[in-house]
Amino acid sequence: MIHAMSDQTVRVQAQRVLSGHGTSLVRRFLPFMGPAMIAAVAYIDPGNFATNIEAGSRYGYTLLWVVLWANLMAMLIQTMSARLGLATGKNLAEVIRDRYPRPVVWLFWVQAELIAIATDLAEFLGAALAFNLLFGMSMLEGALLTGAITYAVLHMQRYGFRTMEMIIGAMILAVSAGFLLEILLGKPPAEPIIKGLLLPSFPDSYSIFLAAGILGATVMPHVIYLHSALSQNRIKVTADSDRSRIMKYYRMDVIIGMALAGLINMAMLVLAATVFFNNGETTIASIEESYKLLSPLMGHDAASMIFGLTLLFAGLSSSIVGTMSGQVVMQGFVNFTIPLWLRRLITMAPAIVVILMGLPEQQVLVVSQVVLSFGIPFALVPLLLFTANRQLMGNLVNHRWVNIAGGIVATIIIALNLYVLVFELM
Repeated sequence: MIHAMSDQTVRVQAQRVLSGHGTSLVRRFLPFMGPAMIAAVAYIDPGNFATNIEAGSRYGYTLLWVVLWANLMAMLIQTMSARLGLATGKNLAEVIRDRYPRPVVWLFWVQAELIAIATDLAEFLGAALAFNLLFGMSMLEGALLTGAITYAVLHMQRYGFRTMEMIIGAMILAVSAGFLLEILLGKPPAEPIIKGLLLPSFPDSYSIFLAAGILGATVMPHVIYLHSALSQNRIKVTADSDRSRIMKYYRMDVIIGMALAGLINMAMLVLAATVFFNNGETTIASIEESYKLLSPLMGHDAASMIFGLTLLFAGLSSSIVGTMSGQVVMQGFVNFTIPLWLRRLITMAPAIVVILMGLPEQQVLVVSQVVLSFGIPFALVPLLLFTANRQLMGNLVNHRWVNIAGGIVATIIIALNLYVLVFELM
């Protein structure tokens, strides 16, 4: 009953907007706000903590421009994903299944599942580490508790998409508030921040490897599939004018959600640069070291606790979204779903193995984000081709400048991946 009422209320409000009712822009926008906020969670997961902290502590503010441009890429890609779901009534994985040969579809599915595992690995490790740092739990206990909490929250989907969006939104706001407090306490200088944003450079070859990690952590391939699913049946319309109007609101949703995620990512790197790099602590590469040194270096007892809580909320929320993405990927590519508890166990397994083997969390987190970077073209290239197809998209087909920008983004990502593969990993 709650499910029907909560979602139905949103749909009724949306229909009123499309019928010409509604007053302010904010009131007209609210029924369509939410999908990008869920997608944005994946852009602030523990993998982002790992790559941004290492980048800030090693290179100061130098790689801020990578975070900025990766976020702009994410805005473009997530807008295309929402556009595909609205135009076709199908998610990206379903469109690939309909239009590609079966062997190719299975190849896409296998790589997407591997990417989902790499994603969940980072999210579970981050949340487990937060429980360890904040409450003294073992990593294994933290991982099991993370699994239980995320499984419980995922069951809230029975109460409708609006309930899930509110839960996820609250977690994002908590992470945002935490980093806002950290920045206010750290008081970073403005000039090097502006320089880091506007002057692209790579100090050495490892910074390129780290940039690939930042890119993988920011342009998350699994939420490209998820965002198209979140927008595919939210509001059902057939008139071209209504679809164009809804797309305008979805675009606003993406800009707000991705901008918030981008500011959080930049705040992570700025915090690490201000507290560690500027104090000569250029070897601080791990989340655990950051947690232990933040309070002593900043002179505020609450600094480490705030950092730990933001890590916890980021890990829990991104783990929820990661499981949702995994369900979409399996259903879309092979038209098959498994029980939620089984999906949760499967995606937990690699993190449990890493913990039991005692592998260093920081290295595992960074490598997992580089792996994600290799998964981006598998989602981005088909998305770009589909959204450029007028027969498929109708009046929501990409503008020419979007196709050009998307092609440039895809080329940059593939070139960066090839560089890392040839010069860093081989």
